[in-house]
Amino acid sequence: MAIENTNEKMVEVIGIRFKESGKTYYFEPNGNVAKSNDYAVVETSRGLEFGKVASANRQVPESELVPPLRPVVRIATPDDIKTHEQNKKKEEEAFKICQAKIASHDLEMKLVEAEYTFDSSKLTFYFTADGRIDFRELVKDLASTFKTRIELRQIGIRDETKFMGGLGICGRPFCCSTFLPDFCQVSIKMAKEQNLSLNSSKISGACGRLMCCLRFEHEAYVQEIKLTPPVGAFVKTPDGDGDVIEAHPIAGTVKVKFGETVRTYKRDDVKVVTLPKQKPQENEAEE
Repeated sequence: MAIENTNEKMVEVIGIRFKESGKTYYFEPNGNVAKSNDYAVVETSRGLEFGKVASANRQVPESELVPPLRPVVRIATPDDIKTHEQNKKKEEEAFKICQAKIASHDLEMKLVEAEYTFDSSKLTFYFTADGRIDFRELVKDLASTFKTRIELRQIGIRDETKFMGGLGICGRPFCCSTFLPDFCQVSIKMAKEQNLSLNSSKISGACGRLMCCLRFEHEAYVQEIKLTPPVGAFVKTPDGDGDVIEAHPIAGTVKVKFGETVRTYKRDDVKVVTLPKQKPQENEAEE
């Protein structure tokens, strides 16, 4: 049994999130007391940033922190909130200007978002492209236009979908743009284990990648699959021995075939004799 280290140093932090569905980053309170859903101005490696308090002042183990722990400058004032709103309007204008300059430079890239730091010391443009783009001349052009530091950051198609938002085939807003802080690894094996159609149009999201929600119930399916005799298993039932032709892990049932007869059983009512491809010889089965 693992013994919890009760002597580990605890550090007071405030959790800040910069986007609605983004990661929560920890900051040193610096004497500030925050409430959940407050707004705050914090110091980051990019400069001053405006964010929302995701978790109020709390103690966390030092091992959970990634140094250096930067400070909360202040809880946002009405003027700070006004500045943030003005930055959002400036970002809309910057987006349009950048789009026009991309066209004038004849670059094969798709602009996704423009983002100012709180103090307007840096302007970042996010874009997607099929390959590497030589945007050095574009950066010079943008820097002379906006008179601030410019960064162009290439992102993937999943990140683009997270930025843009929209509705999934379930009719709800995309998970990635509402509550998922990180993209999780999703594999076709997860779809197979959930007995879903492997038609790519049915298991892919708007980004064209496998849907993130395939992972949500995957652990439950893995556990139930372990408890359920697989298709092809040779099993004993109250009515005799037969082959499993269908397995429903979540329902906890299997369909067993005896000759021309097929019956459904609770998995607890059958016992596996051999797993698939291990069916005994006919005389052994009769024994």
